[in-house]
Amino acid sequence: MFANPLFKNIKYLGLYAFIWGFIMFSYLLLVMYVGDNSLYGAFIDSAASNLSLAVLGLFVWYSARYISFEENSLLKFLSAHFISGIILSVLWVFLVYGIIFYFPIGSYRTFWLNTLPFRFLFGSLIYYLLIAFYYTIIYYNNFQEKLIKENELNNLVTRAEIKTLKFQINPHFIFNSLNSISALTSIDPERAKSMILKLADFLRYTLSNNDTQQNKLSDEIKNIKLYLEIEKIRFEDKFEYNEELNTDCSDVNVPNMILQPLFENAIKHAVYETLDTVTLKLKCEKINNYLNISLENNYDASVKSKRGAGVGLDNIRKRLELIYGLKDLLKITKDKNLFKVNMQIPLIAG
Repeated sequence: MFANPLFKNIKYLGLYAFIWGFIMFSYLLLVMYVGDNSLYGAFIDSAASNLSLAVLGLFVWYSARYISFEENSLLKFLSAHFISGIILSVLWVFLVYGIIFYFPIGSYRTFWLNTLPFRFLFGSLIYYLLIAFYYTIIYYNNFQEKLIKENELNNLVTRAEIKTLKFQINPHFIFNSLNSISALTSIDPERAKSMILKLADFLRYTLSNNDTQQNKLSDEIKNIKLYLEIEKIRFEDKFEYNEELNTDCSDVNVPNMILQPLFENAIKHAVYETLDTVTLKLKCEKINNYLNISLENNYDASVKSKRGAGVGLDNIRKRLELIYGLKDLLKITKDKNLFKVNMQIPLIAG
């Protein structure tokens, strides 16, 4: 957690080495130009000064890590770094002094001692530049971690919202089915038994896919047919089901339990409220980059529909927006006695 990030990120380490290589070369040219010194003496000075300062600079990270601007007053913050800069400069000067005077560089030693105040200032300047460099890394990393945590939190919230919306689907249908089973128990036990078995199969599918975010369209349609078989026991011949599905649609992944609210809405607002036979027609085809799914049904326009809790179609609209981040993926149209819901599922490559 507190290790120097240069050792963890090859890009940072490469940038650090490149900068010091540039400083070393510039330092060499400057020393030769200012003091009219030999290449040998200038090279020894440049190598000793910059390599030692580069090594010491790696430990400056700990000053940046432990002297936090947020946790200290401005005066304490500036004082701590001022003292740290002096300590590093003094340590660096003595270290380079020992190295320089180890090599036989003759008169260059006099030049080195004459420029000692400038070297001290140079060491302090490098310290403050390194501190700025490390603080930039710290705040950049903190910003990146914040973004990652925010994305993770948003994903968790989104998944929770999607799961909540999905959990709102089943109770309405289950309660109606249980009421029908209760009514059929005394008048038609065989139909009641059949309905119980089909309801058990339906719930088994629902529970087994409870944590699944997506299923193949073919599996969802298989479950819808089971759902319709249960509703057939309730409504007998009051509705019929047809489908027109392109063969390339079956293996496309769609959100789990996304179709049931479409059919539940049709049963509730068309089949339940009319004496005529209602035809439910499911169509599916790929159009551009979308899987286009539509369900249409006839209804009695003269019958005033009872307003429900608004869970069904609104539920689908919210789920699609949360999952795909797009609006207007669900459209509803009414034309005389025909009600049509069109749903678009983005085809995501891979």
